[in-house]
Amino acid sequence: MTEHLPLILATFLLAGMVKGVVGLGLPTIAVGLLGLVMAPLQAAALLIIPSMVTNIWQLCDGRSPLPMLRRLWPMLLGILFGTLLVAALLQSLDLPGATRWLGIALVVYALLGLAKVHFRVERAKEGWLSPVIGAITGAITAVTGVFVIPAVPYLQAIGLEKDDLVQALGLSFSVSTLALAAALGHSGELLQPTVLGVSALALLPALLGMAAGQWLRKRISAERFKRWFFVGLLLLGSDLALRGLF
Repeated sequence: MTEHLPLILATFLLAGMVKGVVGLGLPTIAVGLLGLVMAPLQAAALLIIPSMVTNIWQLCDGRSPLPMLRRLWPMLLGILFGTLLVAALLQSLDLPGATRWLGIALVVYALLGLAKVHFRVERAKEGWLSPVIGAITGAITAVTGVFVIPAVPYLQAIGLEKDDLVQALGLSFSVSTLALAAALGHSGELLQPTVLGVSALALLPALLGMAAGQWLRKRISAERFKRWFFVGLLLLGSDLALRGLF
């Protein structure tokens, strides 16, 4: 893993910058790019410390997260349950076809973003739909290390205001990161000193990238940046899907 250290640091710098501009994308970019040279869940193990710290940063906006927690707890519980259950069933990070599934997940996410598909979920349906969305997100997280599908489209569909959406994304990503850490820790992958050391080292470029992204957000069109972000994800996901297929 240390032989890929320059790529790892550069990847987290870029991923942090994307998160700073659009409010998400750090795990997607990091696992996607590192998936080119290692198994997706090995890349996800490096994500734990940078993702957790940047999510806490995103949550610290001066408002209490308790109201959002009361609304989203069924989804968050579903994420935890889905991640741990599927990880326990897999019992291995070397899942055949994991790279292909990672690529497919990135392609789906990119296409939804580029098409600007807007779903709408009525408040009355959240009670039963929220845990289902959470469980599916957790299952995909356990296989690919990416926790955006279908959680992000769902959170965008329940009618949250901009600041509430950012807070909701922070909560969802934090729980997903903790669940992934528990799954990887149980498998022994996360407990390796080398992995923990590199993950801690990746925190610095992630924070620097996030600060740079927040600076850039005030000077560029976030909408245009997001469009190119999704185009990049589509190309990366296509490459990973084809690489896993052939």
